[in-house]
Amino acid sequence: MFSTAFLDIPPLQEASGSVTLPGSKSISNRVLLLSALCQGTTVVHDLLDSDDTQVMLAALRQLGCGVEVAGTTVTITGLGGRAWPTEAIEFFMGNAGTAMRPLTAALAVQGGDFTLKGVPRMHERPIGDLVDALRELGCAIDYLGNPGFPPLCIGQPALQLDKPIPVRGDVSSQFLTALLMALPLAAADRAITIEVVGELISKPYIEITLNLLARYGIDVKRQGWERFVIPAGSRYQSPGTIHVEADASSASYFIALGAIAQGDGIRVNGVGADSIQGDIRFVEAAERMGARVTSGPNWLEIRRGAWPLKAIELDCNHIPDAAMTLAVMALYADGPTLLRNIASWRVKETDRIVAMAAECRKLGATVEEGPDWLRVHPLPNGQFTHALTKGQWQGASIHTYDDHRVAMCFSLAAFNAAQVPVRIEDPKCVAKTFPDYFEALFSVATANARHIPVICIDGPTASGKGTLASRVAAKLGYHYLDSGALYRVTAHAALQAGLTLEASDESHIANLARHLPVHFEGEQVLLNGMDVTDAIRSEQGGMNASKVSVLPAVREALVQLQHSFQRLPGLLADGRDMGTVIFPNAPLKVFLTASAAQRAERRHKQLILKGFSANIDALRADLEARDARDMSRSVAPLKPAQDALQLDNSQLSIEASVEQVMVWWQSRQVFG
Repeated sequence: MFSTAFLDIPPLQEASGSVTLPGSKSISNRVLLLSALCQGTTVVHDLLDSDDTQVMLAALRQLGCGVEVAGTTVTITGLGGRAWPTEAIEFFMGNAGTAMRPLTAALAVQGGDFTLKGVPRMHERPIGDLVDALRELGCAIDYLGNPGFPPLCIGQPALQLDKPIPVRGDVSSQFLTALLMALPLAAADRAITIEVVGELISKPYIEITLNLLARYGIDVKRQGWERFVIPAGSRYQSPGTIHVEADASSASYFIALGAIAQGDGIRVNGVGADSIQGDIRFVEAAERMGARVTSGPNWLEIRRGAWPLKAIELDCNHIPDAAMTLAVMALYADGPTLLRNIASWRVKETDRIVAMAAECRKLGATVEEGPDWLRVHPLPNGQFTHALTKGQWQGASIHTYDDHRVAMCFSLAAFNAAQVPVRIEDPKCVAKTFPDYFEALFSVATANARHIPVICIDGPTASGKGTLASRVAAKLGYHYLDSGALYRVTAHAALQAGLTLEASDESHIANLARHLPVHFEGEQVLLNGMDVTDAIRSEQGGMNASKVSVLPAVREALVQLQHSFQRLPGLLADGRDMGTVIFPNAPLKVFLTASAAQRAERRHKQLILKGFSANIDALRADLEARDARDMSRSVAPLKPAQDALQLDNSQLSIEASVEQVMVWWQSRQVFG
């Protein structure tokens, strides 16, 4: 998962391949709570591992549920038949509406001394209609802040089950879902009726709830969308095992990707025609816009069809979350697209109508908005320019409002005709539902190599270029290449393969080097997943590297290997000839220097900390001799590239050096 402050996505060209989606957030949190309300154990397979599910799991542990996690399989030992906690408990619910609303209802019906809090945005998300319904039932709930909003305090109820319980349905379907999941706890002796006041929005999410309740033994009787009756004698029964299907809302980004991008198409695994999620109907909207979609029980295949996409007008009440993706698809359409009946956007993780309008405008689009609608005008797409196309694509820094769906939607804007990058601020917010979203995107998307940025940091031995490069890479979320380690790793791998380091094995070593499974994590070197850092950094490792470095075929193979590190979203490469030989077109080249005395002092401290004895004068002499050799080499001598920026870090901390490189890099971006 990217945990950087921002993620720059270069202009993307094509997309092909397959993606396996994480489990549905809506299903995951429902299943966790339902399992907790049962007697006995329930094994949940393919559970989503995200911020929202972690919030629910933490709450269940606080209640005394048994929770055993093994990857995406979680075993829940429920509370059914056992006493609930009597001590005061405070729950932190983050910004997880799918945890906050149902848990509030269950706790209120059961009763206790409970407090529920969240992040500041959660305290701005309405819950008053659910609280009003629970109070009608006789639950004891008090507001600890603004009336109608969390945080909440829950006490012991005096349940009154002799009349229907009214709940508004036109703000959030989660209020009705919460009641449907909680009221079986009180239906042992008599049926309980819920009456929906006003039009029920997001009906497909209620379908998910009813489907899952049936799996847990609760057969809710429905009269249209106005009355729901929980039969007398209802009692939760564990299904034993249950599988969580993949998230249909998350599928929308890859359905859109297949519709927008050139290439061989995208296959989405884990969700398909048999999905119980309403957001699977996003497929219908994408097909109306021109996508070519085929499907099976749990898979989808999407290819670009009509281009540009076709503008549509759509009532989005049935796909409120996935409809956000349509707003970005609209940028690629042949006219303005109107999304209607999306008032629920305003009470989500952020006011999504405001957010989508603001960020589309940053990209150059003309956008109109109303209380429950959004109209997005397209931007030029290749040779196509519609008469109503009013703007031009602009490189934009997308503010994500701590909203996972905003981040994922706008990543698709990197497929633009103007070939400008898109910056996603706070990319880690996708952890709410899809922690590895950007990795999944980059696994299927491709870009022209000249658009994948490379920052080169060259310099003499012991100048600190490895530390500097790895830290800048971490700040940008870029791949890291320690070119100096490659010869050492190659020699190490050759010896492991039973080869000699002589010219007689040159072709074999070159073939091995060309496809070397090496990976760098910070200053750690991994070969085929194994940490070989200490082995290759030894004195013997250096001597072995010198032997293979004189073999021309090996050098040529390693040049190819180094080029392969230029992958999305970008690369930090350090060495002695990165900017002069390997990546001469890199947009930023830094030549890092420090005095021999300063470098000798640093190396001396490193060796002493590792328990080795060292003479600082000898170290300095060795470094000066090595500098002379490196600068006088006939092949790729150590020297700054003509357009390199020189950074003398003799008196700078590593933090100051990192900051300087970041300043230089930011000054070269279209985002300012």
